[in-house]
Amino acid sequence: MSKAEAAAPLFAALADPTRLALLERLADGAPRPIVALAAGRSLTRQAVTKHLAVLRGAGLVARRRAGRETIYALRPERLAEARAWLDEVGAQWNDALARLKAHVEG
Repeated sequence: MSKAEAAAPLFAALADPTRLALLERLADGAPRPIVALAAGRSLTRQAVTKHLAVLRGAGLVARRRAGRETIYALRPERLAEARAWLDEVGAQWNDALARLKAHVEG
């Protein structure tokens, strides 16, 4: 599997504004139950659960059971992988642009 194929589910999960908002709520590092993640949103808990399943499938959140509640937490290492992938692609573009500039100006 190529790096792009491995990164695709991650970026697909990040492409949704609702999922980004859920990640933003978890960004302070405090794990939260679905009820807290759904609070103040116009989504049902079932809809939030479906979005969290996508995030979990992409490795962006982890979950654990605490009694009757399911608690979700951000997995920052997965975001670091996304950042590394973007940095790598950005560096390739920078190199290509530098070569083009050298060719045009040289």
